[in-house]
Amino acid sequence: MALITLFILVSEIFGPNGYMTLRREKKKYTHLKQQIQTLSEQNQQLEQKINALKTNPEAVEKQARDQLYLAKPGEIIYMLPDRPSAQTSAASQPTSRAKGH
Repeated sequence: MALITLFILVSEIFGPNGYMTLRREKKKYTHLKQQIQTLSEQNQQLEQKINALKTNPEAVEKQARDQLYLAKPGEIIYMLPDRPSAQTSAASQPTSRAKGH
């Protein structure tokens, strides 16, 4: 009798519909809810941006200037080089350091 009870208990905890499976599925559910919330917020921001581009000429001009580097007649655009990242600047420096006497 004790063996049957132990088998049922183990099955209820570790079985395909047991407690451990329930916990794992609840974690997945929570993670998916968070992803849905994040994607919904991103979708709302994109919809606002689309609406602004459809209705606001200043938003269109800003996009044209920022992404396409367009300028009005008579304007001059100066483009500065990107700053090197910490990795590339560290890689370009010599590794040996000699002390001067």
